[in-house]
Formats: sequence, C-alpha cells, structure tokens
Amino acid sequence: MTGKIFAIGDIHGCAAKLEHLLKRLPFERGHDTLVFLGDYLDRGPDVKGVLDQLCQLRADGVRIVSLMGNHEYLLLEYHRTSDQALLPYLRRLGLENTLESYGGASLAALTSLDFMPSEHRDFLLSLLPYWETEKYIFVHAGLRHGQPLAEQDISDLCEVREPFLSEERDYGKRVIFGHTPFATPLLTPFRTGIDTGAAYGNLLTAVELPGLRFHHAA
Repeated sequence: MTGKIFAIGDIHGCAAKLEHLLKRLPFERGHDTLVFLGDYLDRGPDVKGVLDQLCQLRADGVRIVSLMGNHEYLLLEYHRTSDQALLPYLRRLGLENTLESYGGASLAALTSLDFMPSEHRDFLLSLLPYWETEKYIFVHAGLRHGQPLAEQDISDLCEVREPFLSEERDYGKRVIFGHTPFATPLLTPFRTGIDTGAAYGNLLTAVELPGLRFHHAA
C-alpha cells in the first residue's frame, strides 16, 4: 500500500457526525483507504443513515475496510441462532435505537433482518474480524497477548477489554482499536484507541496513518 490510511472509531448511529468527519478528512480517493473499526449500530439516532453512507462509499468504489464490532457480532449471532437468551444483551446495547431508525421495526424481524435493505444486510454479513497491514493491526476491541492473530477468538476481537487495556504489550505492530470510549484518543507506544464516545455527545474521531494525526467531528 502506498496511500494513507484513515481509521474511524465507533459511529453508533451518528450519521451526521460521520458525514461531517468524512468531509473534513484529507482523503485522496483512489489512493487512500478508509478503515471503519465497527459498532455502526445502536445508541445513536440514525443507524440507517450510517449504513446508507457506508454502502454508498462501497458503491462509489472508495477503498474501504469495514470491521465487525461487538454490536454487529451480537446481532448477527441472534440472526444466525435465534437464541432468545441474547435479546436482553441486545436491548442493553441500545437495539431499540436501531429498530427505530428503520421505521420502528419489531423484535421479531431480527431473525431475518428483513427490515433492512438488502445492501445493509450484505454489508453486515461482509464485516471482517480484523485487518492487518505491514505496520498496523486494526481491530474493534483488542487482542489476547501471546495468541497468533489468525487464532484470536472473534468474541475477544470484538469485546475484550482486560488485560489488553491495562497491560502495555508489544503485539509486533501498532494496534488501532475502538470499543472502549476515551475522552480523547489513547496513544501509547504500541496502541491507539480512537473511540471517543460519539454516541454519548462527544466527538467522532479518525486517525490518519502513518502520521498519527487525529481528525474529529462534532
């Protein structure tokens, strides 16, 4: 890869912030890459608007990499298994906000996801567990130290916090992650955390690589 990479943290239905951030990025189409770290769903006011934008980027031929967050992981597990035990967890994650953004879809529609346009379902089903380049590992939540990347459990990649957050470990490449919200981006010798709580009234953040320059939208 010769272009820059712009990684974007947890969006959580904040479609207006995503639109503003994309307009502010010094992104060169056809040369640079956008990496989305997951958690497009729940909590925020316009999940449908977020997925509309991401699907449009793909349709326009923009080079994007879209990772799976824990919110997508849990929804797709319910879609796959219809396990009713998952519903309380989904509701605690803010599922109602997602359903409301699609016109007040019912819980019964979660097993088929037919309340979503087909391109939105296809987008969710195409999400990657991680993305690796020569210098970086992009992941939603974090890693388990000592495990090869290809052998990391998907639930850890999407949900892990400890000991990843508290132990400063060298994973061989800088880890770019979201999932855990910080007031300002986390920058350590081996990790960069860019979830800055967009769904809680804070900024949506992107990091420009390799320059480690941060961009924000309110």
